Amino acid sequence: MTTPPLQPLRTLRRRLTAWYVVTLSGILLLLGGGLYFTIRYQLSAQLDVSLQSATAELARAARIRELEAGARGRVVDAVEELHIPDRSLFLLDTAGSPITPDTAPDWVRSAARSVRAASTEQLSRETPSEVQLRLHAERFVLASGKSMVAVAVADQVELEDRYAALIAAFGAAAAVAVVLVALGGSFLVQQSLLPVERSIAHMRRFMADAAHEMRTPLTVIRSRAEVALQQPRTGGDYVDAIQGIEAETRRLGHIVEDLLTLARADAGERPLVRSRVFLDDIVSDAAGAAGAMANARSVELVIDEFEEAPVDGDAALLRQLAMLLLDNAVKFTPASGRVSVRVGMKDGRARLVVQDTGPGIPDDQLAHIFERFYRGDPARSRGNAGSPADGAGLGLAIAKWIIDSHGAEISVRSAVGAGTSVSVAFPEAGSTNVSSS
Repeated sequence: MTTPPLQPLRTLRRRLTAWYVVTLSGILLLLGGGLYFTIRYQLSAQLDVSLQSATAELARAARIRELEAGARGRVVDAVEELHIPDRSLFLLDTAGSPITPDTAPDWVRSAARSVRAASTEQLSRETPSEVQLRLHAERFVLASGKSMVAVAVADQVELEDRYAALIAAFGAAAAVAVVLVALGGSFLVQQSLLPVERSIAHMRRFMADAAHEMRTPLTVIRSRAEVALQQPRTGGDYVDAIQGIEAETRRLGHIVEDLLTLARADAGERPLVRSRVFLDDIVSDAAGAAGAMANARSVELVIDEFEEAPVDGDAALLRQLAMLLLDNAVKFTPASGRVSVRVGMKDGRARLVVQDTGPGIPDDQLAHIFERFYRGDPARSRGNAGSPADGAGLGLAIAKWIIDSHGAEISVRSAVGAGTSVSVAFPEAGSTNVSSS
């Protein structure tokens, strides 16, 4: 069973989404743990402040009742009148003997004795019934000079309830966040992989088209060789066969060269060698070279208008651009037709115009003429297979790359039966619009 073409990308998408979720879950775990311990510390600190306030109230009540009792020093009633919700209050002397209430747990009495040296004491204790208690003991001095100890005890169950509520709230928020990240991560991964998928699809289509284009000349070469070898032939027959093979290998070589040019362009391995050049000189040289091909096809190649036109660009690539446009125009122009070329300046920009009297291009095909391997209507033949006029549909794709790399703009106007006009406008010399790659 073969793997579907996009299966690796689907697997990659799932893995990236999983990494998004795992990474965020880890971040949430660390953040949640940090928040939990921070809030737990703050809640514990608030409980300690509350217990300190309770002991302060107990000490204040003891002093008030001492004043009210006069010399008798009876302070028990005042303390018994003090009630603080959810707090157990104990008044003891520094020896740990309880004053009110009459009895106190041993650990409370021990805490009271421990404040003889230190003025305060804080501790936590777990009862046999696994109840967490928090104690704050504070030594104070009455007006009579007698030292006493105020103790406040709280059940930490209120903290545990807060912790549980905090964990539940954060857990619910984290679960929602993970779900949202899974959905959002899947969307982001899909969007980020779209260029990759398009590139892979483009590469597969490009390879398929390249294989198709190469298969035709290879098939012709093999057929000619097989026919020539089937039986003894005259020298002239062998010469014809070899000439046919040579023509096909030349065509195959052109395809390979064009593919190599586009591959280097895609990989950025063909940087521009920029310099100040004159487009009129470059196009004049290219027109001279294209004249021989035009004569061979009985097509008139005319230089209509030439004006000095400075351009910042790569001279070799600009000449190749001119040759590609002229070659394309000559190929599509029938015998006795006419191809004209103009170079001039308009609005400070150098312009190259190539116009032919060929069959024209239908409107529905104009948007595709710069696509690789696109050759439009099969009826618009460029020649017989194996002839120099037969192309692979790569020339205009290369021309478009050269134009884009120079920051230029191309426009094509065509009408069926009336010919085609291609105009290229270059950036003003000295501008920063020219790409360096």
